[in-house]
Amino acid sequence: MEIVVGISGASGVQYGIRLLQVLREKGCITHLVLTDSAAKIIGVETDYKLRDVEALADHVYQPRDFAAPIASGSHQFDAMAIIPCSMGTLSAVACGSSDTLITRAADVCLKEKRRLIMVPRETPLSLIQIRNMAAAAEAGAIILPACPAFYSRPKNLDELVDVLVGRVLDLLGLESDIYQRWKGQA
Repeated sequence: MEIVVGISGASGVQYGIRLLQVLREKGCITHLVLTDSAAKIIGVETDYKLRDVEALADHVYQPRDFAAPIASGSHQFDAMAIIPCSMGTLSAVACGSSDTLITRAADVCLKEKRRLIMVPRETPLSLIQIRNMAAAAEAGAIILPACPAFYSRPKNLDELVDVLVGRVLDLLGLESDIYQRWKGQA
């Protein structure tokens, strides 16, 4: 599979980094776009260097590189995940504003009927944000809020991250065993 990963300027860049790691392990071709804010948040929230995150992707583009292949519907990538997705990025996608490469690639997904997974990481939510999520979902996006699950009894932050990333992989149609699935009560 060929997957576009957008990491925008919301807390939770660990989700996007882990998704890139797993997609690499699975042999997927990845295209990475990081917003300027995301690049700063990587330094704040993680011990990763920007170049190390970029090295996880096969192709890396600048936030406003509209000459990138993923800016066109004629480039046949399979899906996109914006992980984490800032409320500003979500708003732009919901309104059809393609002023960055992330929002343009998302627009390509929607118009070409490709899978677009948006992982907003914000709380609490305003009515405007809820309406933007509804508009993006009505246009065809999948909204997967970064809400941790505890039924697997995670022992650390990495295990919590893996639950969410595992759900993204499920939605991409990629087999994964990085998290413990709910089996019901015996």
